[in-house]
Amino acid sequence: MVHGDATLAQLHTVLQVAMGWEDSHLHCFYIGDDRYASAQHGALDDGDVDESTVCVADVLAPNERATYEYDFGDSWEHRLLVEKVDVPIVADGVARCTAGGRSCPPEDCGGSWGYAHLLEAIADPAHEEHEELLEWVGEDFDPEHFDHEAVNTVLDRIPLRSRPLRSRPRR
Repeated sequence: MVHGDATLAQLHTVLQVAMGWEDSHLHCFYIGDDRYASAQHGALDDGDVDESTVCVADVLAPNERATYEYDFGDSWEHRLLVEKVDVPIVADGVARCTAGGRSCPPEDCGGSWGYAHLLEAIADPAHEEHEELLEWVGEDFDPEHFDHEAVNTVLDRIPLRSRPLRSRPRR
C-alpha cells in the first residue's frame, strides 16, 4: 500500500525495500506512453519525465497499470496495478507492506532465468554449482521466507513528501 502523494521516486524506494535490493542499478517506470526515470542517477533520456517531480496519484488512477523496470541488464520487470488511490490528511509514512510470499531474488543473480538457476542449484547438493552459489547467496537464504514486518521497519524510515496534488499531467 503506497500513499497517493508519494512520488514515483519514493515508489521506487518502496519497491527496492520490498524486494530487498540495494538500489545499485538504473530503473524506470512506464505509464501509458510516458517513461519516468531518475534525473539524480542520470537515467533520463530525451522525452523522459523526472520521477521525483510526479506523485503516484498524479499519473495513476484506480485500475490503471504501470511497469517498473529495474536493472536494465537483468531486466526485472514488475507489473503494477493500482487498486485504490488514497491521499491521507495526515502523512504517516509513505507505504505499508501488508503481505508477501517468498523471498525476493538476490541482487545481480541474472534476472528471472538466473534466479531459477540459483534456486535449482542450491536445492540440489549434487549440482556442480551448489556450494559456490550457496556461499554467494548465504547459507541462511530461504527462498520460501518473507518477513513483511521487517520490510515495514525499513519503510517507516522513508519520509513522505507532502505537497498538494496536481491534476493529472500528461496523457
